[in-house]
Amino acid sequence: MKKIILTGLRPTGNLHLGHYFGAGQNYLKMQNDYDFYLEIADVQALTDNFDNPEKVRKNVYEITKDLLAIGLDPNKVHFFIQSQIPEIAELTVFYSNLVTVSRLQRNPTVKNEIAQKKELFGTNGESITYGFLGYPVSQAADITVFDGELIPVGDDQLPLLEQCREIVRKFNSIYGDILKEPQQVLSSSTRVKGLDGNEKMGKSLGNAIYLIDDEETINKKIMNAITDTNKIKKDDPADPEKCMVYYYHNLVNTTENTNKVCSECKKGARGCVTCKKELIKAMNDFLNPIKEKRKHYEEHPELVTEILNKGTMEAQIKAKNTMKKIKEAMKINY
Repeated sequence: MKKIILTGLRPTGNLHLGHYFGAGQNYLKMQNDYDFYLEIADVQALTDNFDNPEKVRKNVYEITKDLLAIGLDPNKVHFFIQSQIPEIAELTVFYSNLVTVSRLQRNPTVKNEIAQKKELFGTNGESITYGFLGYPVSQAADITVFDGELIPVGDDQLPLLEQCREIVRKFNSIYGDILKEPQQVLSSSTRVKGLDGNEKMGKSLGNAIYLIDDEETINKKIMNAITDTNKIKKDDPADPEKCMVYYYHNLVNTTENTNKVCSECKKGARGCVTCKKELIKAMNDFLNPIKEKRKHYEEHPELVTEILNKGTMEAQIKAKNTMKKIKEAMKINY
């Protein structure tokens, strides 16, 4: 039998290039080698979007269309909606007895996200909800209720997975060897920088190119991308390593063209406007096949609903079987 791999995405907006190169490419490989469960984590999205449920609901379908458009196969991947698996919420309650508040507050990933919220929105620690602080516990339930053995993560997510393993060890030490301890599959893909040079492309940072962006939007974004600030005149030589335009050429253009961009940039043989226009063409050539495939699902929304219903039903069966074993071990199988 294939090993079970589980990953999830929060439906807070459409996918961007960071998602594609940071995770999507790996998903395309993994779907052929594993029993792949892909969670649309609407409950986790509600931890900081609880006052805007319509946004989360809409994005459940939007993000699913994005995933299908990049090539994920619903015959190989179980697409499921987190909120439709009540066993996850039930198991989260059980696990909440196994982890302290201070341990959650020390989790580096949680600490970083709280710091980002303070910086972006001016919030303080007192405004962090119980649901947000406790989402690593919910994530542990996500993983273990499906017997997740392998979890694709980036370096920044490793503390969350270690938290899950701690909960598994604690549970097994009390109730017997019931749960599998998940292992990470570190991403071999690229973490994509933002158009502004930020180390991370993000929805909240306003520096992303989305898979659904139309040509006019792409044109505006790339024309405003950061270049080498030391290049003043068109014929000045520049350092391509300091230029986000060259950075994106490396992602979506051919090696031959990218090498040409690099060479001419260093010699001062190309202007930034010309370079940006070439990138715009390369970016559209890269994204158009994805948008074309996505158009099919936009025109047939019933297919998206059918795919989510099928995957969710498959996930429900798996979760019920796991919860039966857990309740027997906890002596609450009345």
